[in-house]
Amino acid sequence: MENLIKGLLLEIGENPEREGLLKTPARVREMYQYLTRGYREDPKALINSAIYEQQYDEMILVKDIEIYSLCEHHMLPFFGKAHVAYIPDGRIIGLSKVARLVDMFARRLQVQERLTVEIAKVIQEHLKPKGVAVVIEAKHLCMLMRGVEKQNSVAVTSEMLGCFRSDSRTREEFMDLIRRA
Repeated sequence: MENLIKGLLLEIGENPEREGLLKTPARVREMYQYLTRGYREDPKALINSAIYEQQYDEMILVKDIEIYSLCEHHMLPFFGKAHVAYIPDGRIIGLSKVARLVDMFARRLQVQERLTVEIAKVIQEHLKPKGVAVVIEAKHLCMLMRGVEKQNSVAVTSEMLGCFRSDSRTREEFMDLIRRA
């Protein structure tokens, strides 16, 4: 990868041998390894033993989970917040695991739409709750600093499964809760 970065520096008209750029290829390699670490993580291993039998039938919501990801089209960052809710059916998951699942999928080359669906599906698959809801609000640097250059644009995506899809009251409760400060 370092040779690729050196080649990129040459292609854009830089000198990879100048003092300020000597360590750049190694830094960029390390950065991409960190920003794409989600490829080397497995949801089952991440969840591990953090699923607990618990009779609870109300919504569990973890909101305002910070996300940082890379757009797969331009490899530029997008960032924002994820809101994840589910209604258990006898099983709950440790709250920190919800945030870790969001991170795991965000730390891959992504489109926001797929990221939203992946988070919802893995919770549905492992917990088998009555329903799952995920909303992501994000700013995309590929829209802010290039292309259309719309500085105040925010992309919002959602995935509703189970009772969040079939019951408008449940969906509205979720939407109301994520709007609250």
